[in-house]
Amino acid sequence: MEPSFFAGIDIGSTMTKVIIFNNGILAQVIGPTGPEHRRLAHKVMEEALVQAGIEFKDIAYVVATGYGRINVPFADKQITEISCHGKGVMHLYPSVRTILDIGGQDAKGIKITNGRVSDFVMNDKCAAGTGRFLEVIAETLGIDIRQMGEMSLRSKNSVKISNTCTIFAEQEVISNLADGVQIEDILAGLHDAIAGRAFRMASKLKIEGDVVFTGGVAKNIGMVKALEDHLGRHVYVCEEPLITGALGAALLGRERVNKAIQKGKPLISKDRRLDPTSFFK
Repeated sequence: MEPSFFAGIDIGSTMTKVIIFNNGILAQVIGPTGPEHRRLAHKVMEEALVQAGIEFKDIAYVVATGYGRINVPFADKQITEISCHGKGVMHLYPSVRTILDIGGQDAKGIKITNGRVSDFVMNDKCAAGTGRFLEVIAETLGIDIRQMGEMSLRSKNSVKISNTCTIFAEQEVISNLADGVQIEDILAGLHDAIAGRAFRMASKLKIEGDVVFTGGVAKNIGMVKALEDHLGRHVYVCEEPLITGALGAALLGRERVNKAIQKGKPLISKDRRLDPTSFFK
């Protein structure tokens, strides 16, 4: 029987994601990105194979994407995260026209036209407005980052955070605390500042149609509300906003294989006879 499973692996700056896809998602594994990308890639792939109940030789094609995509030795192809995120989100939301992705270390806006990525903007030079920025502020406030969004929704008098630099914003937060400002109001101001930054970035693409919010920060309901306030429209959030890049990678791998078969020139993928555990030896 011909292999009919496709894998996408997205090694981001803070999180690594793997998807195994057939007629739907058979397995998804999400874990923190460590310093040893190659070892991590093998580990999460092995976990995904166990979850899917298949062997490595059953995988027809593997596409790697993300910050560490070049460090996936068993990948058949490396594809940029912009293309993969676009493909993954379009699969989940066919009507999407604008994608806002805010991850651990960067933020990007992607424009979709006629079912294809037509333009994008990206901020990967500064941590402000990213997941790392929220982590720093959570540490400063002594709260769990997972509680930030819900706490911000309880705000009655949001304060304005004027600094967009992480260091100066942290100092501004400390100053507000010293002045007796409620944590909820500080958080609401922070979410508004980040949303405003993301809105200005994405506005370069001329935001229109359905908007989908992805990346780890999309799990923060305070950020979702703040974005909706700036955009003036509903923002869709995937059930698991971290997996769109890996999903898109798997789907693009399937496309490559199917196109090659249609042309009568099947792709020759890497040797699948090795058990994935052998990569650790």
